[in-house]
Amino acid sequence: MKNILHKNTNIAFSDSGKGTAIVLLHGFLENQKMWDAFVPEFSKKHRVITIDLLGHGETECMGYVHSMENNAEAVHAVLTHLRIRKAIFAGHSMGGYVALAFAELFPEMMKGLVLLNSTSRADSEERKLNRDRAIKAVKQSYVNFIRMSIANLFSEDNRERLDTEIENVKKEALKTPLQGIVASLEGMKIRIDREVLLHLTPYPKMLILGEKDPVLNYNESLEQIEDTDVKLVSFPDGHMSHIENQDELIAVLLGFFKTV
Repeated sequence: MKNILHKNTNIAFSDSGKGTAIVLLHGFLENQKMWDAFVPEFSKKHRVITIDLLGHGETECMGYVHSMENNAEAVHAVLTHLRIRKAIFAGHSMGGYVALAFAELFPEMMKGLVLLNSTSRADSEERKLNRDRAIKAVKQSYVNFIRMSIANLFSEDNRERLDTEIENVKKEALKTPLQGIVASLEGMKIRIDREVLLHLTPYPKMLILGEKDPVLNYNESLEQIEDTDVKLVSFPDGHMSHIENQDELIAVLLGFFKTV
């Protein structure tokens, strides 16, 4: 694990392998450890950078709101420090929102984009209300909020089968400070719609969805890539494809990296 200081905030990251740069961005309540099973495979032929986003893992909080743009600027600071000019970005859930913000702010650095269990669209009004409810809930009972949130990310079929893996995700999530959770919820709530990037950007793009994702409606997610050249990959499970469909996902991502 390495660190840089960005706007008086400690940003933690890892850097391994050589070749085309791959930037892996974790989701809400996760950290760069979510990629532990992927980095050894990817770094055989690529340079792999994983980053703890603001208020997650070993990266410090920056303020009361961590916007997706704030996170994208932190990612940019790491890549500038590493002298990386272009990279392929893969972001899980909130990590996908950050990758899209990065693509808008720094388009010249984009070599490819993978949205994993993520969306280019802004929160609906209902979803914004749910974010507000989540902020209240986590302030009232931090541990209960995390335990419930994590279990609800997996398809119902997998909750028993992946019990050990789910407990591990909860343990990592419990390392996320209250301020980091609230700041991320506030940041996700105010993020803008970036669907236009899926239609107008020239680099290869892929959308990976879970058909039984409890968080993102599968059919609505398909709408955003109509009349685009975005490649679609669907798995039969939930929001946590990196756990629920790990081996298949590794193969899919390696295949995508080869084509970029």
